[in-house]
Amino acid sequence: MSVGEETSHILSGLTNQLPDRDPDETAEWIESLDSLIEERGTARAQYIMRSLLQRAGSQSVGVPMVTTTDFVNTIPADQEPEFPGNEEFERRYRAYMRWNAAIMVHRAQRPGIGVGGHISTYAGAATLYEVGFNHFFRGKDHPGGGDQVFFQGHASPGMYARAFMEGRLSEEDLDGFRQEKSREGHALSSYPHPRMMPEFWEFPTVSMGIGPMNAIYQAQTNRYLHNRGIKDTSDQHVWAFLGDGEMDEPESRGLLQLAANENLDNLTFVVNCNLQRLDGPVRGNGKIIQELEAFFRGAGWNVIKVIWGREWDSLLARDDNNQLVKIMNETLDGDYQTYKAESGGFVREHFFGKTPETKELVADYSDEQIWNLKRGGHDYWKVYAAYKAATEFKGKPTVVLAMTVKGYGLGPHFEGRNATHQMKKMTLQDLKDFRDHLRIPITDEQLEADPYQPPYYHPGQDAPEIQYMMQRRKELGGFLPERRDPHEGIALPDDKSFEVAKRGSGKQQAATTMAFVRLLKDLMRDKEFGRRVVPIVPDEARTFGMDAFFPTAKIYNPKGQNYLSVDRDLVLAYKESPAGQILHAGINEAGSIAAFTAAGTSYATHGETLVPIYVFYSMFGFQRTGDGIWAAADQMARGFIIGATAGRTTLTGEGTQHADGHSPILASTNPAVVAYDPAYGYEIGHIVKSGLERMYGGKHPNPNVMYYLTVYNEPIVQPAEPEELDVEGVVRGIYLLAPAKIDGPRTQLLASGVSVPWALEAQQILAEEWGVSADVWSVTSWNELRRDGLAAEEEAFLNPGQEPRQPFVTQQLAGATGPIVAVTDYMKAVPDQIRQFLPNEFATLGADDFGFADTRAAARRYFHIDSHSVVVRALQMLARRGEVDADAPRQAFDRYRLNDVNAGSTGNAGGES
Repeated sequence: MSVGEETSHILSGLTNQLPDRDPDETAEWIESLDSLIEERGTARAQYIMRSLLQRAGSQSVGVPMVTTTDFVNTIPADQEPEFPGNEEFERRYRAYMRWNAAIMVHRAQRPGIGVGGHISTYAGAATLYEVGFNHFFRGKDHPGGGDQVFFQGHASPGMYARAFMEGRLSEEDLDGFRQEKSREGHALSSYPHPRMMPEFWEFPTVSMGIGPMNAIYQAQTNRYLHNRGIKDTSDQHVWAFLGDGEMDEPESRGLLQLAANENLDNLTFVVNCNLQRLDGPVRGNGKIIQELEAFFRGAGWNVIKVIWGREWDSLLARDDNNQLVKIMNETLDGDYQTYKAESGGFVREHFFGKTPETKELVADYSDEQIWNLKRGGHDYWKVYAAYKAATEFKGKPTVVLAMTVKGYGLGPHFEGRNATHQMKKMTLQDLKDFRDHLRIPITDEQLEADPYQPPYYHPGQDAPEIQYMMQRRKELGGFLPERRDPHEGIALPDDKSFEVAKRGSGKQQAATTMAFVRLLKDLMRDKEFGRRVVPIVPDEARTFGMDAFFPTAKIYNPKGQNYLSVDRDLVLAYKESPAGQILHAGINEAGSIAAFTAAGTSYATHGETLVPIYVFYSMFGFQRTGDGIWAAADQMARGFIIGATAGRTTLTGEGTQHADGHSPILASTNPAVVAYDPAYGYEIGHIVKSGLERMYGGKHPNPNVMYYLTVYNEPIVQPAEPEELDVEGVVRGIYLLAPAKIDGPRTQLLASGVSVPWALEAQQILAEEWGVSADVWSVTSWNELRRDGLAAEEEAFLNPGQEPRQPFVTQQLAGATGPIVAVTDYMKAVPDQIRQFLPNEFATLGADDFGFADTRAAARRYFHIDSHSVVVRALQMLARRGEVDADAPRQAFDRYRLNDVNAGSTGNAGGES
């Protein structure tokens, strides 16, 4: 292994593999640089070095990019600004908050409750938060509109502790931590959950990786609102507090390029580098801070490291031969963790004792002084300098990498221990030591009275430090975290915008994807409503027929279009603009759902309603980004998510990973998703209109939902809306589409989406060839029918003795006799959702296997969901009842060659969208 490879995780090895042919000359250059730093300071030295590097590049002197710097603070001590606050006051109430946060979790673990919590994360991150609260985070009453802060999920006890100091929460509230139903009215959610605490939390973050991704797209959405002239967000900043272990999530790192490419200098990541995951070291054999520095720097971010506290400044200033810095560079994270679990004497021997020079540096230090050499993330001077530099830096997003100790101040049982994340309570001695460390005025007697319920501490609202704290928040624009829902209603589109959906496609064929896109185009043309629509697409707009939007709505790009477009002469040319309406995320479903979340919650975050409409390959929606959609539900996002090219057999040639046979089932698991599988354009029109009224009309009791519509790429003649359409049935989930035209043995055919034409064909075959009378029902939402049915059962269960309400599907099919055959282009579990609510004999046809590439007709015959399979299944059920010839099913099976995939004829070829 080369030297460069050995040290790549520590420091960029600029000279490691180059011979020094003239050491004396090298020494002269280094001495010259040292003199420059001593006489003119580090700022001047930085400029000279940058100028030399620039000149070297222009002269073709190859100098590799410096991806990592020494394991010291990025901001030199002589460039630190003066700390502007009252240090003593801030130290006092920071100690109170750390005490109350730990005590809240400890009390939640008392006998008979035992709901747990996390003590150590906030204990280690308190300074990172408090410097922000006291000097940087702007509340919603700030003239600029306020900042958005993504708090690290496991640190939530600290935010509750601050709200308690501010008078926003009571002791009774703190004692309701993690008891959301049993202490209703005085309950606190375990983590940031806006849906559970809709006036407190704004952003759910504890599903690791979702926070950093969503923060990036929140910053983008802020710029989007500004560039489109909807809101001035120029003075708003997005902060994301993250863990170094969390940065292993692909979502945490995989979208950094967007922030760099769009120059989102309104975004700051603060990574709490306590060097520990939930189970052990993040990089025991490496250095996570150096790794992250290289990664972020390579992605185009500004990087600020906050590693050592001010107590180290004099040591580093006396480190003339760089031996201390060398040890800092080479010491592994696993060792740094061990040092904080040992003692000052241990650190003297095993860290400073590595060389005679460094041992001499601390010769006059006591073991206690060595132990009190703080890490940078616990020094509010150093953190303040980093935050100030981050907010003043222009042109790039900034990441602050702050080294801390997990469980800081909690005592030797907690600090730096591998198990500290799971530790939820303290011993009596832990409590006393923690109290002493923080200087909390609580007596031994108070702690000993009930070690399971030690007291909270508040000095009173009149205490000078609390008055100071409240004044700081007032000057910064009010309390955080806080969620408001102050938005004004928007004008919904009038009926004219939905006429295109009612008309059908005439003699032309059009897939339901195209029917939806035509409707969307008219909605975007609406004078008042149209500007609120945010179309979101990954790199498939042409597949969905949305390229027609490019020339008019344009693709959002804050830098515009500075190149000569290859298709500039075409009618549907690709056009980018700072005022573009379409968010085109590229091949990036995770980013697209993050953009959807930011836009879909703008009504609360900014008081400006946006209507996101995210269109994607259905297979790559819930399956790939289900966690992101769940977080969107927690954040109470509103909008439409459109699963295009849906169905297991409809997307003909693509194959297994593209064939969606289960997204409605996945959608059913999210309580905030209202899922539909419409068959025709007019159904889509009524569903979208109903969704707009529910989410944005201001009258529905539960508007915080997302509408999921599956649409298909198989072209059919879209019928015009029937007269006397059962609109309520369309919206609630089922309506009678085509009553039987003959008298005969009765059966009911239930179908949804692309399978409705198959049911209609089966109805005709049953009538003409077998004399069977079949009604065809279009089931627009199996999911909503099930939810309504379950709600009716629950109402009956909770109201014994009262006449039970009949589920809607039961009411609709009350007079429908005969067996039911349900068919979809999904797995059987989709229609089986309603089986229990119907007295009829019920059979399901579905595609319960991996999808594959073939013609639609062959695939449907293989799964036995085509028209002829519906016919045979209906005949089998009727034969068992004695209502048709007992041999009819066999005859039909043979006649239609049901086991021959090449005999299938259901569906047609073609269809790009």
